[in-house]
Amino acid sequence: MAEPNTIYKMTVLTMLDKVDFPLSNTQISNFFLDHDYTDYFTIQKMIHGLVDSELIRPESTHKNTQYYITPQGRETLKFFGDKITPAIAKDLTAYLEQNQLEMKNENSVTADFYRTTVPGFDVRCQLKEKNIPMIDLTIHAHTKAQAETICKNWQEQNMEIYAYLMDMLIQ
Repeated sequence: MAEPNTIYKMTVLTMLDKVDFPLSNTQISNFFLDHDYTDYFTIQKMIHGLVDSELIRPESTHKNTQYYITPQGRETLKFFGDKITPAIAKDLTAYLEQNQLEMKNENSVTADFYRTTVPGFDVRCQLKEKNIPMIDLTIHAHTKAQAETICKNWQEQNMEIYAYLMDMLIQ
């Protein structure tokens, strides 16, 4: 049987390989924690090791980090993917079947802000489908409070805003 750390790393790579969208740190961690495979700190160590080895690639905002499998990660999975135990593979398949839609929705709508060289903040709002931006909108806000409100409202009202913009732009 393979070493637990190898199994955990291959499990993370398998998770990322089986979905067509990035997974957040929380989404990856929840699988391991929900099934009592290991503790939070071990998972973080595995994720950082995969990033350092360039088998996964992080993309961070001020609130979240999402991970993508790299070509090297897929290649590694071909060689060592069989190290995952049948029980873990079964649990992973069931977990993805049960949670994939919710995880995809969580990751398809993003909003982040950053300070600009002119006074204020730029807020970047995205709606993605299969990791392709359907809309990528940047709005300038004068205060951090406004930027945070825009992010919150985008998370809650993105479909209505997208539909309104499309209606206005294609008439």
